[in-house]
Amino acid sequence: MKTKQYLLLIIFLLSFTFSSFAQKVIEGTVYENVDGKKQPLPGVNVYWKIANVGTITDEHGHYSIEIHPTYKCLVFSFVGYANDTVHHMATPQHYDHVMSTPLTLGEVDVTARQKAQYISTLDPHHTEHITGEALRRCACCSLAESFETNASVDVSYADAVTGAKQIELLGLSGLYTQMMTENMPNFRGLASAFGLGYVPGTWMHGISVSKGTSSVRNGYESISGQINVDFKEPEDNKSEKVFVNLFANTMAMTELNFNTRVKVGKNDGLMLLGHVGYNPMKMDGNGDGFMDDPVTKQYSAFLRYNHPNTGHFGCKLGVKALKETRVSGQMDFDPEHRLDAGYDRYGIGINTERYEAFAKTGFIFDRPETSLGIQQQLTYHKMDSYYGLTDYKATQLSYYANVLFDSYIVNTNHKYSVGASYSYDNYDELLNDSVMGRVEQVPGAFAEYVFSDDHHWTVIGGVRADYNTYYDRLFYTPRLHVRFRTDKELALRVSAGKGYRSPNVLAENSTMLASSRQIIFNATPKMEEAWNFGINLSKHFDIGQKELQLLVDAYRTDFVNQIVIDRDADAHQIRIYNLDGKSYSNCAQIQVDYELFKNFDVSAAFRYTDVKMTINDSLREKPFVNRYKGLLTLSYAPGTWQFDLITQFNGDSRIPDMSGNATAVADGQNMERSPFYVIMNAQVTKKLGEHWEIYFGGENLTNYKQDHPLVSASEPFGQDFDASMVWGPLSGIRGYAGFRFQIK
Repeated sequence: MKTKQYLLLIIFLLSFTFSSFAQKVIEGTVYENVDGKKQPLPGVNVYWKIANVGTITDEHGHYSIEIHPTYKCLVFSFVGYANDTVHHMATPQHYDHVMSTPLTLGEVDVTARQKAQYISTLDPHHTEHITGEALRRCACCSLAESFETNASVDVSYADAVTGAKQIELLGLSGLYTQMMTENMPNFRGLASAFGLGYVPGTWMHGISVSKGTSSVRNGYESISGQINVDFKEPEDNKSEKVFVNLFANTMAMTELNFNTRVKVGKNDGLMLLGHVGYNPMKMDGNGDGFMDDPVTKQYSAFLRYNHPNTGHFGCKLGVKALKETRVSGQMDFDPEHRLDAGYDRYGIGINTERYEAFAKTGFIFDRPETSLGIQQQLTYHKMDSYYGLTDYKATQLSYYANVLFDSYIVNTNHKYSVGASYSYDNYDELLNDSVMGRVEQVPGAFAEYVFSDDHHWTVIGGVRADYNTYYDRLFYTPRLHVRFRTDKELALRVSAGKGYRSPNVLAENSTMLASSRQIIFNATPKMEEAWNFGINLSKHFDIGQKELQLLVDAYRTDFVNQIVIDRDADAHQIRIYNLDGKSYSNCAQIQVDYELFKNFDVSAAFRYTDVKMTINDSLREKPFVNRYKGLLTLSYAPGTWQFDLITQFNGDSRIPDMSGNATAVADGQNMERSPFYVIMNAQVTKKLGEHWEIYFGGENLTNYKQDHPLVSASEPFGQDFDASMVWGPLSGIRGYAGFRFQIK
């Protein structure tokens, strides 16, 4: 096995890789004049006048648009300004533009500012973009805290003791959402339980959330959606030269984040991002004798190098390292004495080491819209953990490669992509005295066709074929996306496609071990397989010289096969088996965003979810899935101040049957459904000149907590102990404060 690992490492180090580098481009920054000073303007539509093909400036006002030899007029369009058209833009160049003519009505200036989140009508996929500005408006310590202002993604605790968090999209577990970092699959297997905490919020440039199946270019694993994280890069217009963030909360949790970048030579850039997090205090707010949060230490660093595309070649390289320790359990648990004879305190310890390396390389051809990209990633993850008397140790070595060729047929209205991918996963697991391991290799090939009439229609059809060596199975993944755009104000999208995932049940659900339940595999897990269908509409209205955005979508997911984690059949067991019957998810959502008055943004959303699966031979509502959710966000930014208030309305959910657990029955914990509850978060930010910024806020201001989330907390080594019955918040009000220092 070691020979294979060394071979993979050698292959990785000797080869180049990619990031789908596009064709020759015009790039630059769009500004507006505010009190005589130029300020970057996010959200500007930049497009070719004849083709109506374009892009949107990011949170720093930066844009990059591919050159079309026959198009020479570039249009800059933003609400509150007359369209600016620049002629003779036919060669690669850097071009900065200042929006020149504000629209006026009488003596009233009509202006608008970029929202923290947006959906572009130009994008053929339904993608919600969470910008860096949105991440600064909440206590965004990590990726897990980054979705507070997003109505589509839910984040909840996986259990009551480990601090692990999980996401939910379209009413389905985050395992069915393909997690990506800069368009590379990540946080699979051993990282599934705690991976959301591995990405510091200050490292992220932005997050993209796509519902439904995504492009076949990115693999076959997207079933309910895809979440892609873009990190800050060593480029002048995308990140700070120096950035420092210090954060602390009332639970004594402290974090230090920093990044710095330098130029290497004429065009290349080098960037270092660092993170230190420490949570030393033991707290027991509900009086059950267990820590509310684990004692945690985390150190991580990310070093990246960019060689930008200055001709026919470009590349990006990076390495990451993380080390984390977390200890939880009873308040008086001491890990130093865990193995002592007669020691009867219950504790949990999880030690993690994770290392990643990636390389992306793009080759640009003279033919328009034609490029070759190669992408690779190597990951090593080691976990050494214990849950009471249960030891769980595991390692994972993963390698991913993707080769992609882009070009067109006849003209650029008919584009295509073809390519091949390869993934390798090697798991070694030790559960007490049981040794488990698996090696899984998946070679695959794909093709995708894109038609665009440059005005109204975009159609993307793709198919891929992959062979899984572990399951000895060849499978096919078809996907279709259609976008119809009547004008720049309305877009209608429909999508359909299939998705697969290869389950590694224990590695992905290691928090199941925080319980006295016996884990029983009733059958050998098979590959999970599902169809997803979706329709969504985005429409912009002008109301009172302000822009209102309406978003409506509906999705259905039908499983052909699914791994069932059955907590209903027996209160002292977790039965794991393949789906025998129906399993589906229906999810509908409506959202309205509006600038109520100058610098005051309001966003309101409501989502209804219906998720059922066959559990213990009966079609039942999936447990712990809220039937509905409401979200209201208010943001007011007068001058150098920023005020943000986020309110979440959480509907009821079904609780697994605990009638067979005597302690749960006696203590009134055998609930059929969880109650409705409200969570409120608020933050105030103040800019102090050009470089400094302070902020303070509070989380869970309603102080709502789940009563007694632990079953039989007084006897953790008894048969009734269960930490998995979590449906609500575990901690009450938390205050926090911090400062940011930056040099642009």
